[in-house]
Amino acid sequence: MPNEVHRLDASRRADFFRLHSEANGCGWCCCVAWWVPTWEGWGERTAEENLRLREALFDRGEYDGYLLYADGAPAGWCQAGPRDRLEKLVRQYGLSPDPEAWALTCFLMAPPFRRRGLATDLLSEVVRDLRRRGVPRVQAFPKRGQNLEPDDLWTGPESVFLSAGFAVLRSDSQRPVLELDLRNG
Repeated sequence: MPNEVHRLDASRRADFFRLHSEANGCGWCCCVAWWVPTWEGWGERTAEENLRLREALFDRGEYDGYLLYADGAPAGWCQAGPRDRLEKLVRQYGLSPDPEAWALTCFLMAPPFRRRGLATDLLSEVVRDLRRRGVPRVQAFPKRGQNLEPDDLWTGPESVFLSAGFAVLRSDSQRPVLELDLRNG
């Protein structure tokens, strides 16, 4: 069965939760880290609080990313959307308001599907869809370093973004900001 990437919508909520589960080591977060106002108290939040926030996002129509399916199962996730909606992200990175910039803020590959090149496939399809939708620019916020653990890669591996044509917008020894202009190509 070929790999497929689909934009998250209401019909794929169960697949989102199947991927964001304890079985994959990420049932606690539900991909809401950037949706809370501050990192203060983040580690004390419960899985139930994060689940309620994710459900509230869905209930208001915030289907903010893409699912990768491999072998017929949800295997990967990329959170994507207008960057300025995530106030904590903008504040943490000291970014000026930019309504044209979109952000890829979370990147998850389920453990059985890691190291198979699927992150590259997922990013390629996300970029293709954003370009088709008329998004001018997209930014990424990977962690930089050698020998990073899977938990360090929750915003995506820098090498995958660089291989996809992203350029370093702002260099930092740990948290660079990368950008890809989608208007050309």
